[in-house]
Amino acid sequence: MNIWLYIVLVSTVLASGSLVFLFKAGDQRVLKLLLAFSGAFLIGITFLKLIPEVFSRPTMFAGVFVLLGFLLQLSLELITEGAEHGHKHAHSDDEKVSPFLLLLGLCIHSFLEGMPIVPGFDVKLQHTLVLGIVVHNVPISLTLMSLYLHYGCSKTKAFIYLMIFALMTPFGSMFSNLLDASLTGALTTGFTYILAVVIGIFLHVSTSILFETGENHRYNLQKFITVCVGLAVAFGISVL
Repeated sequence: MNIWLYIVLVSTVLASGSLVFLFKAGDQRVLKLLLAFSGAFLIGITFLKLIPEVFSRPTMFAGVFVLLGFLLQLSLELITEGAEHGHKHAHSDDEKVSPFLLLLGLCIHSFLEGMPIVPGFDVKLQHTLVLGIVVHNVPISLTLMSLYLHYGCSKTKAFIYLMIFALMTPFGSMFSNLLDASLTGALTTGFTYILAVVIGIFLHVSTSILFETGENHRYNLQKFITVCVGLAVAFGISVL
């Protein structure tokens, strides 16, 4: 049932990672605009669609799990140093992050994002979540490929790492679907809490992007318009 969603998730990562060869190493303008749009879109669907879904259900401690997701993402960035929101740029060998740890942190991040993509939520919410992940993964994929090439990985090895990252969100969804099938009806509340954790992750990533996307934390008109467009698209998706 979710095969097309999985194909979209994987192909978007691979296609986005390939775009790194189209940009000059020193040109960050396009990436910054992508980051601004993705951050605005992500926080938009989080407030307009995901948070109302979680807090409309009869669950206790949902807010606690949102905070846990926020803190979990904060702890993952001790490993990835901000690659989830496109702000890890290697300028020297002293700033080099272990490629394995970088991949591990991003895979955990991606796996968790895929776990709420289950039939326990309506199709529209699943599609909204997938769209948010897709938009979010574009700058991540560009950053990941740039870093691995900077660290001296061959193109083949870099694409293998990118493929592993691309598969993690579908794997997270598959894992949840297997649990749902084997424990029918017992995980409805559990999936709601998982979505709350993902909301916390999205809030951390999107606010990091929006606060850091401008030079000296200031927005020029182009970036401001990009953020407004991202919020408008999120609003349109949420009300359709």
